[in-house]
Amino acid sequence: MEKRFKSWKQPKFNKNGETKWGWRCQHHKNLKLGSFVDIGSFTYINAEYGVELEKNVQIGSHCSIYSISTIDKKHGSVLIKENACIGTHSVVMPDVKVGKNSIIGAFSFVNKDIPDNVLAYGIPVKIAKRLKKKRSFPSF
Repeated sequence: MEKRFKSWKQPKFNKNGETKWGWRCQHHKNLKLGSFVDIGSFTYINAEYGVELEKNVQIGSHCSIYSISTIDKKHGSVLIKENACIGTHSVVMPDVKVGKNSIIGAFSFVNKDIPDNVLAYGIPVKIAKRLKKKRSFPSF
């Protein structure tokens, strides 16, 4: 187990929806976090319609995850499955699922579902390749 996860606990939110790690969530009552989720500083999550991050998910700094978009009036829950990684400065739009073990490259715009075990990136996101070997994480 990585040293930083030995004392991992669910985050607590202040009155502004911020955590001590410098990321924030509006409607955090609708945020479901699996164990050992790692979210980078300055990330913003709007969980009005639900956001679930399964265990071992990694979210880079400065990302935005939206369950509602007021500009195009889309809404729906977001699911980022076990062991998925979202690269820094990426945006995940409403009603999107990111598959188990998948990697989203930095600065990507994720506006559609991403299957398990792929590398995807771009604006808008496109699948670059299937990952031959499933990413493994230590058993926590």
